[in-house]
Amino acid sequence: MKKSKIFALFLALTMLLTMTACGGSQSSDAPQDDPEVADEGLRIIIVTSGSNVDDGSFNQNNYEGILDFIAMNPNASANTTQSTDIADSMNDVDSVLADYDVIVLPGFQFASVSTRAVDNPEKYFILVDTDPAPVDDQTVFDNIYAMTFKEQESGFFAGIAAALETETGKIAFVGGMAFPPVVNYQFGFEAGVNYANTNLGAKAQVVNIAAYAGTDVTGTDVAGNYVQDFGDEATGKVIGDALIAQGCDIIFVAAGASGNGVFTAAKEAGIKVVGCDVDQYDDGAYAGGNVVLTSVFKNMRINVTRALTAIENGTFKGDNYLLGADTDSTGYVSTTGRHQMSGDTLSALSDAFAKIKSGEIIPPGNFAPGNVERAN
Repeated sequence: MKKSKIFALFLALTMLLTMTACGGSQSSDAPQDDPEVADEGLRIIIVTSGSNVDDGSFNQNNYEGILDFIAMNPNASANTTQSTDIADSMNDVDSVLADYDVIVLPGFQFASVSTRAVDNPEKYFILVDTDPAPVDDQTVFDNIYAMTFKEQESGFFAGIAAALETETGKIAFVGGMAFPPVVNYQFGFEAGVNYANTNLGAKAQVVNIAAYAGTDVTGTDVAGNYVQDFGDEATGKVIGDALIAQGCDIIFVAAGASGNGVFTAAKEAGIKVVGCDVDQYDDGAYAGGNVVLTSVFKNMRINVTRALTAIENGTFKGDNYLLGADTDSTGYVSTTGRHQMSGDTLSALSDAFAKIKSGEIIPPGNFAPGNVERAN
């Protein structure tokens, strides 16, 4: 486990002004029943596994939500800790519980934190990409804000974009591990390709290499192309090279730091990728141009900030939240200069987004039915 102090801001002038304006050192926004938090600010830690908070994707997006909160609340502080073995992730949670007020946990592997929440009711937990595991019959916890996303919606956008922009007619998906959020991306991608082939005149084939097929948490073969790790760039490149050798010219990458290897393969071959979780356009730059066609996302950053703000101002409500296009929590990058899609593709994506937001289109997820079938 690697632990380092990343961010601790104390602005004396701001504190002085606050004391002058409020007649004391305690912020009026802080929970009134916790003087220690009010004086010192929230002590926050993010526990990551597979990759660190600089992975340019999933973990980093969550961490940036913490930094946004600290920018608005400079008396707060944040640390990071990383587990190199996902199987040991909960041990790392146990090692930091005593020292922090809020523990931010990005990843399906942290579902069992619910037992710690029951045993530590004074602590707050922000759980990303999974609902908490039940404790007895309890599924919602007063001190856990659990956010999951309809990744299949963003995957659907990736599938449409890839199917409409491919020149070889062959495209692919690469995932890290076959956890439900990643499989959601895959299934949505395949459904988007099928939709584009059926309704938009595309003729794209999704390429899966049997040797890299994924197995989800129920033991079901979900096909696709999986690295089996979120921090293995070398294997990511091997899979990227193999797909390129089979004629793929666009690859949708949802693999954490393992995806960096796919990006490297794409740069060497001059093909395109679709980024994931965040805008990865900057990661796609190389001497020959940029490999990122577009990126699709789930907006973890803003929702982490919202949860921390609710803790700070006393409005926190523990619950399990499913977020999608209807709250602008899923989507795709269409900002000029941050994508390389045609006007026709942008128009098709805009239409699809409106139909998903209204419920007319429902892409399938790992355990969620849809009204659009996956591509074969």
